[in-house]
Amino acid sequence: MTDISIFSNRLTKNFRHWSKWAKRRSIGCYRLYDRDVPEFPVALDLYEQRAHLQEFDTGWQTEEAEYANWVESLRRAASEVLELPLSAIAFKQRRRQRGLAQYEKTGAQGEDFIVREGGHRFIVNLEEYLDTGLFLDHRNTRRMVQERATGKRFLNLFAYTGSFTVYAAAGGAVRSTTVDLSNTYQDWSKRNFELNGMDLERHELVRADVFAFLADAVKRGERYDLIVMDPPSFSNSKKMTGVLDVQRDHAPLINQCLKLLTASGELFFSTNLRSFQLDEAVLATRSVKEISGQTVPEDFRNRKIHRCWLIGG
Repeated sequence: MTDISIFSNRLTKNFRHWSKWAKRRSIGCYRLYDRDVPEFPVALDLYEQRAHLQEFDTGWQTEEAEYANWVESLRRAASEVLELPLSAIAFKQRRRQRGLAQYEKTGAQGEDFIVREGGHRFIVNLEEYLDTGLFLDHRNTRRMVQERATGKRFLNLFAYTGSFTVYAAAGGAVRSTTVDLSNTYQDWSKRNFELNGMDLERHELVRADVFAFLADAVKRGERYDLIVMDPPSFSNSKKMTGVLDVQRDHAPLINQCLKLLTASGELFFSTNLRSFQLDEAVLATRSVKEISGQTVPEDFRNRKIHRCWLIGG
């Protein structure tokens, strides 16, 4: 087994740096370790007084007992460095997933708790689902949405737990529509909205297939000033009418959004598909700017955690 002190020493160094960085910025949820050392292919995110430790699939083979000891050593090292009880260190194996698998249940009994970001409150769960309910790599993007939202009509597509909408409402959006196909995550969004005192009459939740929603919205002549679309890389959910492949489908999805945008409207489009190539040639707009350098936060060592574009009508 690799000497666990290598991981512990790097985490200690990172914690000293990033905890000071976060304190200066009043950030309570941030990434502390991002596969810094090849022998320890894990990421560790701090959610205030709890930590989310996830192992990325390398294909390495090891005996079950040895692996269990390795995992426990990681958790104990994190507990000691962060000065948190061992029970506050959640661990997950993150195997290669496609699309909505990232949102599925793990089988563990998780506990909901509340964290703060940007002056807002969000419900997260570190154990019950593969992801936590709040994607930390879009912290900057959420802030950019809030800064643009005053007086705007906002549309959030593939909304997950609605965090972008919380920011838009706080920024003064006059109304919003939050679209996701999952009952579980629409309920989670509703709880986040209520937690932040949002008016559910002005900020509506729509459970729908995004493809169908966009087609209907275009027919109805709906208009939005600000749209966020962050689809999964791939999805073959039985609830959908077809199969989503973000590389294949991004251009028609974006073009449908452009039909809904006002003349001065803006669309944030993001993906975490590493091999993704934006097909600007078939987009019905000349205003396309990649802003990934601004949207990926400083605490993410992996600068390719996502890519993001700002697209105009």
